[in-house]
This record gives sequence, structure tokens and C-alpha cells, in this order.
Amino acid sequence: MVRRDGALLGEDCLQIGVAVDIPEPWGSELTRRRAEAGDPQAADIPAHVTLLGPTEIPVQTLPAVERHLAAVAAAHLPFTLHLRGTGTFRPVTQVVFVAVAAGISECELLAAAISAAPELHREARFPYHPHVTVAQDVAPEALDKAYEDLADFSAMFEVAAFTLFSHSGQPRWQPRRDFRLGG
Repeated sequence: MVRRDGALLGEDCLQIGVAVDIPEPWGSELTRRRAEAGDPQAADIPAHVTLLGPTEIPVQTLPAVERHLAAVAAAHLPFTLHLRGTGTFRPVTQVVFVAVAAGISECELLAAAISAAPELHREARFPYHPHVTVAQDVAPEALDKAYEDLADFSAMFEVAAFTLFSHSGQPRWQPRRDFRLGG
């Protein structure tokens, strides 16, 4: 198996991630906008708010990881997520995103609780900042257009669960299991 960065995954390893899916009709709209920006990852990564970025784990730890995620979900209540407007991480990284306007602290608490498991601890390149990526590593003009086109975007919805995704060589991240908040 090959990771996104081109390195080989061990036969006994699995790449996982944890995210809040963006529901319809907004999820497909944001994924479509990402594709229109020319972002090659749009076809493989549906619109989401990341709680745990791509993390390689030994396959044998998956049951313990799932138990941990179930405990985290049970300890956190559903919440309202409001996406509104755009932001960017430029010039540090070439990313434009739809901003999380409400639900920030809930996402931060979930992300911290999820990554507290020893199997899921990883060094972060940047501080956690919940967002929905809509353009990444594309021409500056495409970043500007995505930033401007989605400046008035707004969506509000209840987050009742988060999803464990895996990636094991197939192009698209695959949902493995949903974890309902509040038990």
C-alpha cells in the first residue's frame, strides 16, 4: 500500500482519520467547489471538518482505537456547527477554507480527546484549527476565486456523530464507522 506522501504502508498498518462529515446539501456543494478550484484531492476527500488528520496505526490496535473513539463520543454531547465565510492559511500554506463560526470549542475538545489515545498521538505541524478546506495547493488565482466565491457561504447543522475513515491504497477515503455523540 502507498501513503499519500508516496511512502509504503506496512502490511500490518492502516491509515485512519476522524472527521465530522458536512451533510447535504452543503457537503456536495463544498466538494464540487473544491473540484472547480482545481484541487486534485477533491475527488478523494469529501467535505469535512478534521478531528484527527491522517494517522498510521498498526492494524491490531484498531479495536482499541474504536473503543477509545466510542468513549470519546459518549462523553461529548451533540452540538451545532455553523460554517460561515472563508479564511486562508496563506502565506504559511496554500489553503483556502470555509470557516467554522460556531462549534469551534466543541471541535477542539473532540480533537484533543481523540488524540489523547497513545495509538493516535502524533506531532502536529500546526495548531488545531477547525475548518473545511475548499482549495489547497492550486494556483494563487484559484485560491483567490474560491476565497471570494464562498465569502457569503453559510450553513448551520447539528453534529450528532463523527466518523472514522480509513485509507488503504484505494483513491478515496472510506468511512469505517460512525460514533454517535452523547452515547
